[in-house]
Amino acid sequence: MADRLHNADNTARLHRTALRLEWATTGWNVVEAVVAVASGAVAGSAALIAFGADSLIEVSSALVVLWRLMRAGPEVPLDEQLEIDRRAHLLVGVTFFLLAAYILVDAGSSLAAQGEPEVSMVGIGLAVASLIAMPILATLKQRTGRAMGSRALEADAIETWLCAYLSGTLLIGLGLNAWLGWWWADPAAALAMVPFVVWQGWEAVQEARMEDDD
Repeated sequence: MADRLHNADNTARLHRTALRLEWATTGWNVVEAVVAVASGAVAGSAALIAFGADSLIEVSSALVVLWRLMRAGPEVPLDEQLEIDRRAHLLVGVTFFLLAAYILVDAGSSLAAQGEPEVSMVGIGLAVASLIAMPILATLKQRTGRAMGSRALEADAIETWLCAYLSGTLLIGLGLNAWLGWWWADPAAALAMVPFVVWQGWEAVQEARMEDDD
């Protein structure tokens, strides 16, 4: 009896932690998107605007996982939890493809246009802040997802790691543009990320389909 109560308490605790992490991800990325798009428009920076779009895609991924957590709380039967998690996992996988498509179009057009954006200290500050916050959120979501057995939450954690990587490429691109005038550095780094993003999306979709066959 004591073991069952302990397990129930632990499950409820993990569920609350996951909810807090996803709400934090959603709030952070909404603010990040507004700041990135606004500063990108002022500086004429396609990279910053693309980063803002990536933040909105991150919001969609977090909202999918929030839907999963709200629909499948600790009181919901396990088989129903697994089915809802599978659907959420599939939807998160789709957001990877949206992210890859946007990076491909935006970075490709930026290289083709050879546009030279103005230096944006706000953008550099945003990239630094995101580079600090995203790995923390990603690590906590991965640990919580594994403990809960939620593949959807783990997939969303990978997308948060991708956001951290894009923060790094954004910082490098904006920094090289500010200090050396290398305007092409950021779109080139972003394009190099596309194959990895597509692979992660494919893996998530395939895993969700395999879960459906089990």
